[in-house]
Amino acid sequence: MDQLELKKIAARAALKYVKPDTIVGVGSGSTVNCFIEALGEMAGKIKGAVAASKHSEELLRQQGIDVFSANDVSSLDVYIDGADEITPQGYMIKGGGAALTREKIVSSLAKKFICIVDASKQVNVLGSTFALPVEVIPMARSYVARQLVALGGSPEYREGVVTDNGNVILDVYNFKILEPLKMEQTINNIAGVVTNGIFAQRYANVTIVGTPEGAKVIE
Repeated sequence: MDQLELKKIAARAALKYVKPDTIVGVGSGSTVNCFIEALGEMAGKIKGAVAASKHSEELLRQQGIDVFSANDVSSLDVYIDGADEITPQGYMIKGGGAALTREKIVSSLAKKFICIVDASKQVNVLGSTFALPVEVIPMARSYVARQLVALGGSPEYREGVVTDNGNVILDVYNFKILEPLKMEQTINNIAGVVTNGIFAQRYANVTIVGTPEGAKVIE
């Protein structure tokens, strides 16, 4: 069974957390694309969605789902998104698709975060397999990079990538993130950082892992 099939298994299992007549929070990325496709079946039953990227907004509209701004809602029942890495505690690294800031905003509106992944994304320590993305205001890029080096990381500028917010991404390699909450806060306190891809303050309440045997749910 290929990775896409496993993503589809996890994505479809997330539908049971979507209630009729609600607005659902939707992230971005390849696994979320599978979820949006499945969500199309509920197009007439839900009020709509708040999306974390322009690309996800476009896909939702193609499925006949109304798209709302994050400013239009005071809270969301659920937010459904993938992750680049996730620990057993539900702490994540996100931002491989450069949508981390909007993902953090929309997920913060939600009462419950449902993370949909395949087994390759499961790790015990964040930073084990994936670099940490940091969204940075362009004029602060060099300054922030020096601060990240001082913290023990090896930042690399993600060439040719501009976020939906008009900013740049630094990918930080060689970070073993043993204290996700503390590291999330430390990096966010660097002047010029918009946010970083550690999702520890807003962790996943439920992880759905697509496996060849079906969807495995970790509460």
